Amino acid sequence: MLNRTLQKTMIDTPIGPFRMWACDGRLCAIAFDEERHPIDAWLAARFGAWTVVDGFPESILAALASYFADDPRAIDALDVDLGGTPFQQSVWAELRRIPCGQTISYVELARRIGNPKAMRAVGLANGRNPVPVVVPCHRVVAADGRLHGYGGGLPRKEWLLRHEGARLG
Repeated sequence: MLNRTLQKTMIDTPIGPFRMWACDGRLCAIAFDEERHPIDAWLAARFGAWTVVDGFPESILAALASYFADDPRAIDALDVDLGGTPFQQSVWAELRRIPCGQTISYVELARRIGNPKAMRAVGLANGRNPVPVVVPCHRVVAADGRLHGYGGGLPRKEWLLRHEGARLG
């Protein structure tokens, strides 16, 4: 692997600080909590060696500021660089198709990617999403509509869904 150049920043949000990385102007990682998600190990596995440079794409910062302020759709068009396996990429692409304010089940997500029996694999891919919030894995709920599994914790998931106008059971 080549030594990649990444941009890094941290922003405060209503759901806690976001540490973010961008590569070639595209968002490639968001971390909520270093203790639960050692992002440096993930970045090393993905990029090998990397160098952090100053600056961060203003378009990403502006979109996230708008998202958290009053426009939950402001992040929909952000360009991301996710890496991942072809299966993970298919799951993450489908996550981005879930409209703001709506939720779907893991069963439905598996069906939408054309593999209705892959619910557990879909759940694992969902949990490995490197860009939570922007790739809205929080919009996936249990089959009965309950909130279930979120790397950032269920209180964050609930906040995000309410912020986006989703109806919760």
